Amino acid sequence: MGKRVVITGLGVCAPNGVGLEAFTSALQEGKSGIRFQPKLQELNFGCQIAAEPLVKDNLVHQYFSPLQLRGLNASGIVYGVIAGTDAWNDAGLPIADKESPDWDNGVIFGTGILGVDKFRESIHLVDAQNVRRLGSTTVIQTMASGVSAYLGGIIGCGNQVTTNSSACTTGTEGLIMAYDRIASGRAKRILTGSCSDSGPYVWGGFDAMRILPTTYNDNATKASRPMSADAAGFVPGSGAGALVLESLESAQARGARIYAEVLGGAVNSGGQRGEGSMTAPNSIAVQRCIREAIENAGIQPSDVDSINGHLTATTKDPTEIENWSKALNRKGTDFPYVNSFKGLFGHCLSAAGSIESVGTILQFKENQIFGNVNCEEIHPEITDLVDASKIPRKTISHPTKTIAKASFGFGDVNACVIFKAFSE
Repeated sequence: MGKRVVITGLGVCAPNGVGLEAFTSALQEGKSGIRFQPKLQELNFGCQIAAEPLVKDNLVHQYFSPLQLRGLNASGIVYGVIAGTDAWNDAGLPIADKESPDWDNGVIFGTGILGVDKFRESIHLVDAQNVRRLGSTTVIQTMASGVSAYLGGIIGCGNQVTTNSSACTTGTEGLIMAYDRIASGRAKRILTGSCSDSGPYVWGGFDAMRILPTTYNDNATKASRPMSADAAGFVPGSGAGALVLESLESAQARGARIYAEVLGGAVNSGGQRGEGSMTAPNSIAVQRCIREAIENAGIQPSDVDSINGHLTATTKDPTEIENWSKALNRKGTDFPYVNSFKGLFGHCLSAAGSIESVGTILQFKENQIFGNVNCEEIHPEITDLVDASKIPRKTISHPTKTIAKASFGFGDVNACVIFKAFSE
């Protein structure tokens, strides 16, 4: 038995809400952050809608110094620093003094691709033989670990400061990595989360794959339809979510507010074998990941009373529900409540797991299960397995005790974490 790990801070920079208050209200009320993007129309994208946080310049100035803002052109770093700094402040934790880092504090903050616009800007300068104009921050804005480096320096962390990257699984995987480090006693507190850049150079590849909806350009908020019979593909999104994980001993010693406990989790891969591929999950691996997470958490499948799924609004949604059903050996009215937040802010790629984990944890705080939007008609293959009452279309009151949250990413990689309402 390792140390108990709890969540003491949350931060979010999401397409439908920047900051916990705005984000919570948006989830409760079903407010969408998916919008028409004129730039995508200009570039002749098939899908001309996307979801990105609305971050005002005056807000950015609260998180970065004038020197840091000079030449800053990496949206993922902006989102990550906002979410991460807010989570640290929400936990009531101080930053280290200027002479020495805090050796007990660390950062594990992931991304899929970072600084795309800065990299494009740099290519043009290099090709124009203006390399001296690149500036001193080009490297840190374009290296994957730039976001964790920014946050580690802002907070003054002396423990592990690193960036993980596992496609759409990144945020959930990083949370499990942070849990493992604290549970093993190698850190007292870890700021974890993930971020994703915005823009056509991130989203273009998915448009080329023809896996995005193309018939909702004039009706953006209806485009992302997880678990729906007429789901037409995922809407690309971006942003960042952040969580402070802390040993229970540390949290209690300083009288911290505790949102929830992390019981455990699991990470695996389907090896792109069987039905698994670079873009599709191996169902056996998914089921195994869920079972291993439950075993690692020390609970029974029957203890799970809510699921926050990956559920991207593609043809794979029924398969995911089937995998949950087989892994838990539950169906019909015995199936847990299940929701997906992607109907409200699309698929935020490497930021998805962390933003969705923040939303999942907020359900404990609010004693609610947030509703599934755009799911008027549930896919028949899903209702063959799950009673429709277990897929709430609107937010319902429910004192949830245990929630399983999972993410499944390109490369046939999986992560599942188990959260529990905190009790002594």
